[in-house]
Amino acid sequence: MATVLVTGGCGFIGTHLVGRLLRQGDRVVSIDSHYTSDPANASLYGSNPNYEFINRDVRYPLSDLGGFDEIYNLACPASPIHYQRDPVMTINTNVMGAIHTLELARRSGAKVFQASTSEVYGDPKVHPQPETYLGNVNSFGPRACYDEGKRCAETIFREYAAQYGVDIRIARIFNTYGPFMHPNDGRVVSNFITQALSGKPISVYGNGEQTRSFCYVTDLVDGILRFMRGPSTFQGPCNLGNPNEVTINQLAEQIGLLTETSVIRVHTARPQDDPMRRRPDITLAQRILDWSPTTSLPDGLQETINYFSGIRSPNLAERAA
Repeated sequence: MATVLVTGGCGFIGTHLVGRLLRQGDRVVSIDSHYTSDPANASLYGSNPNYEFINRDVRYPLSDLGGFDEIYNLACPASPIHYQRDPVMTINTNVMGAIHTLELARRSGAKVFQASTSEVYGDPKVHPQPETYLGNVNSFGPRACYDEGKRCAETIFREYAAQYGVDIRIARIFNTYGPFMHPNDGRVVSNFITQALSGKPISVYGNGEQTRSFCYVTDLVDGILRFMRGPSTFQGPCNLGNPNEVTINQLAEQIGLLTETSVIRVHTARPQDDPMRRRPDITLAQRILDWSPTTSLPDGLQETINYFSGIRSPNLAERAA
């Protein structure tokens, strides 16, 4: 049994990760400030004796917490409408959160995972994006607080490993979707599903021909755990995402089919610095971690639609045990 800390443990990905760790028999401490997460997620696993929730903000020191074997740093607003609401807070969460989790890992002798992002590649000029690509990020744009905050966090992690010998893992997470997404987080999958279910037109930025590669959340969590518990010689960065690339128009059509609604698209201006193409090169994850996503887009979207519809499928029920 490992003793594990998950920061951002009540967020979308954190909720799934905490559930998986508990099912593996680990003791899990989840911390979250509920800046964007659903407070109800804090009690989702409350009946499990190996689970503890603490309301904390990673911008402040974590020095009073006990020793851990593993730390997963997932704390940060991840959708543009959330991280752009308070850009300075977003930067501090990334930078100070990295420092505080690394200091705790240093004292505990723990392995520590950093949830970085495909946003470090910006609006890429290389396609698909390998880990060696240095990116095309506008450091003065509206997305910079998140993009550059994550880039800085990667640097901090790398320097703690080099200077102090901290055992780190850095994953660059590509577009992820699934149950426990916030319905109003402004991301494309949640937007399209909630609009389709309510009979509203689907809002498409630009002409809808920009692409994304969508990874179902349980596949991502499997990749995170394989990475964290894989060889210590591989610290990353490592892309974790689904290389199946679709246009936003194709996504809208798929959601229309699954919700059995007539999709009416309303095109609005494409936001500044919104990437035109996004697809991970997952060669490293396949070769070193023996990991590839297995959930098809229709299957994952159906699970997500069921969640937003209030239908608890057997697969979803298992996650909240």
